Amino acid sequence: MAIWLTKNSVVIVQGMTGSEGRKHTQRMLTSGTNVVGGVNPKKAGESVAFDGASSKSIELPVFGSVGDAVRATGADVSVVFVPPPGVKSAVYEAVDAGVPLVVVITEGVPVHDTADFYQLAANSGTTRLIGPNCPGLISPGRSNAGIIPADITTAGPIGLVSKSGTLTYQMMYELRDIGFSTCVGIGGDPIIGTTHIDALKAFQDDPDTDAIVMIGEIGGDAEERAAEFIKANVTKPVVGYIAGFTAPPGKTMGHAGAIISGSAGTADAKKAALEAVGVKVGKTPSETARLMREIMS
Repeated sequence: MAIWLTKNSVVIVQGMTGSEGRKHTQRMLTSGTNVVGGVNPKKAGESVAFDGASSKSIELPVFGSVGDAVRATGADVSVVFVPPPGVKSAVYEAVDAGVPLVVVITEGVPVHDTADFYQLAANSGTTRLIGPNCPGLISPGRSNAGIIPADITTAGPIGLVSKSGTLTYQMMYELRDIGFSTCVGIGGDPIIGTTHIDALKAFQDDPDTDAIVMIGEIGGDAEERAAEFIKANVTKPVVGYIAGFTAPPGKTMGHAGAIISGSAGTADAKKAALEAVGVKVGKTPSETARLMREIMS
């Protein structure tokens, strides 16, 4: 089992013909993801050659719109590698086409644009938005939508949700011998589509996820709200890590949403909120992995 992304997922790539889109489409294909085409209105009718999972060359078609791609392929996932100024219209197109899962990898998307397409996706009742400014998600051995390395872990019973791409990779590697059901990088912008709470609920409902790792960071109150949700709704063991224990107040650290204001949003405050509801919180990523390893043993 996995959440949101499975071996049956059918993936298209908006921006497949660009340098980043092309590079990561190849990586997704190599890991066995069922990528069936791309979208670029200026290159509709063309095709792009890639190496398939069996090393045989394949040609993926380029469609003029997401609607055309969905009608032709039955795609139910779109991964967005469109430059920041075009992300809003790209997401609008995917939502209008009824794509159930839209993963926005692009960083530097204007917050006003994100607020706009976030609301559109939320109101649609059909589209789950992940990102922007995220590494995507992977169900190891089944499908990979985004830029997460596919060869650093294995399939297993741990669910992972993280604001940080790099820490997602580290946690996957440190617990590679146990493995993961799905790893979700939700992104660190001030407004994001899928939250810690969304992933916690999905992992709680997944019968093959036995425990959950939650990685947060300084700034905002998302982790405190996640703690309240865990207390009321999550029966599976959860371990956590908060990036930014040494961050100085008043400075944005890495992500646009990672800024401490006064006493709000500190790593210590988030750690205390999580520990108050029974979540074990590591002081370092490696300690967090050790805590999970103890639970799984």
